[in-house]
Amino acid sequence: MAQRTAAVQRDTLETRISVRLNLDGSGETAIATGVPFFDHMLDQVGRHGLIDLNVRADGDLHIDAHHTVEDVGIAFGQALAEALADKRGIRRYGHAYVPLDEALARVVVDFSGRPGLVHAVDYRRARIGDFDTDLIHEFLQALVNHARITLHVDSLRGRNAHHIAETVFKALGRALRMAAEADPRAAGQLPSTKGAL
Repeated sequence: MAQRTAAVQRDTLETRISVRLNLDGSGETAIATGVPFFDHMLDQVGRHGLIDLNVRADGDLHIDAHHTVEDVGIAFGQALAEALADKRGIRRYGHAYVPLDEALARVVVDFSGRPGLVHAVDYRRARIGDFDTDLIHEFLQALVNHARITLHVDSLRGRNAHHIAETVFKALGRALRMAAEADPRAAGQLPSTKGAL
């Protein structure tokens, strides 16, 4: 299987976003969105997903972080879809359980070609430092819509909002990694009875 890479540039009146990724990387990341906690979370996705991930964002942070976080989700989703190409020979489904101290998250992904998100997480407070926890849903919804994947995200337990969020993003990276892996038994087949994903 050839290396699966993509580069997406998204420029609007609100943000300028650049995302480059390599699904067959080693987890090298370079993240600069202007939103430090979000950078930390995206770093978890790359490192635990073994996705080389370069994200640059220049957004209207003088208003708030909403447009930046959502537009990074859009560009990341587009890059993921581009890198997966026709999806032949991949596992298609991935899942991960990730603990961090008292917190435990489960993330399940299907590269289905159909956008769908279930995000059943109570972050226990509205902000982690300066970061609005509502924006995690906005990021995931944008990712799902533009990568055209089905994603279930569940927090099974946790008290500390930072721990809860970090388990979600680490598990997202691990689940994406599993679903995107080459299946040695698939021999380039499309993992669908429909003949299309």
